[in-house]
Amino acid sequence: MKITRKQTIGENLLYVMVWSAIILVPVLNSQMMAELHIDFKNVLFAWQQIAPYLVIFIVHNTVLAPRYMLRHKYWKYLASNVLLIAAVFVPVYCFTDLPDTVLPVDADGVRRVSFTNLEIYWNVVLAIFMNGANSGIKLMYQSIRDEQQMEELKQQNLQAEMDYLKYQINPHFFMNTLNNIHALIDIDTEYAKSAVIELSKMMRYVLYDSGRERISLDRDIQFLQNYIGLMRIRYTDAIDIRVDYPRDLPEQVSIPPLLLIVFVENAFKHGVSYNRRSFIHLTIDYADDKVTGTIVNSRHPASGKPHKAGIGLENVRKRLGLIYGPRGYTLDIREEADTYTVQLVIPTLHA
Repeated sequence: MKITRKQTIGENLLYVMVWSAIILVPVLNSQMMAELHIDFKNVLFAWQQIAPYLVIFIVHNTVLAPRYMLRHKYWKYLASNVLLIAAVFVPVYCFTDLPDTVLPVDADGVRRVSFTNLEIYWNVVLAIFMNGANSGIKLMYQSIRDEQQMEELKQQNLQAEMDYLKYQINPHFFMNTLNNIHALIDIDTEYAKSAVIELSKMMRYVLYDSGRERISLDRDIQFLQNYIGLMRIRYTDAIDIRVDYPRDLPEQVSIPPLLLIVFVENAFKHGVSYNRRSFIHLTIDYADDKVTGTIVNSRHPASGKPHKAGIGLENVRKRLGLIYGPRGYTLDIREEADTYTVQLVIPTLHA
């Protein structure tokens, strides 16, 4: 993952900066002591004193911490730390002879180096402290990586759930549309051909455009018009169907795809009767970075039973909650004696 790679680069950059500063300390220390010329013998000796710590750090950072500490193998981690420190410092103290004459001293007998010879127990304490600091930094970055990976996984799960809900809507929509074409074939073959063309346009939208996170409002309205055009063929002019929308919509005005179609579908499914006055009025407005879709249709309850929301409407509610959060949108459904009104207000999406 890109975020994990960035965190790793940031961690390694921190180590490089710290060790670069440590390595430069002897040089800077010589300057601070007002030496006219840097005594590289002193500097080299200081670097020799630093070298064991650098070796311990490299082995700990690249091998011990990732293999044992980050995998929660704490006993192995502690044991390997002891062995590492012993393996580095025992040879240094056994085989390195550093007489006092190696370093030049001033009149007070003070060596001019920034890292002095320490007793072995101080070296062990410093090495343990260094490894502890290294472990703390690695745990901090690991925690950040885990948190970001969990956030990425959460977003992926949300996207997968939204895709699942969206494509649950599609089969429901196409089943109704194919039923319409099937009924139309026996009535008028030419109309049936026109219906197939309209359906192909809608399929192109669903297959190639609906998979996106956002789609331009203008294209989504065109999809609704294709659907309504197909339904007009079936229901003739006896149904009062009106569609009002802004004609000069900017291309950057975008919304999630396949939201409004569910309400239009429900309007045709529950609001149209062959023997009673029926109407469907769709109004889409755009203002203040918000899109308002209002669908008002006639209501013909069968046998006095109340209108029951289907799977499509429930899926839209879930998608809206996943995209905008529980309070990021407004969905108002009003059911009256002879009318059914749905008003959806959603913010536009920005790239």
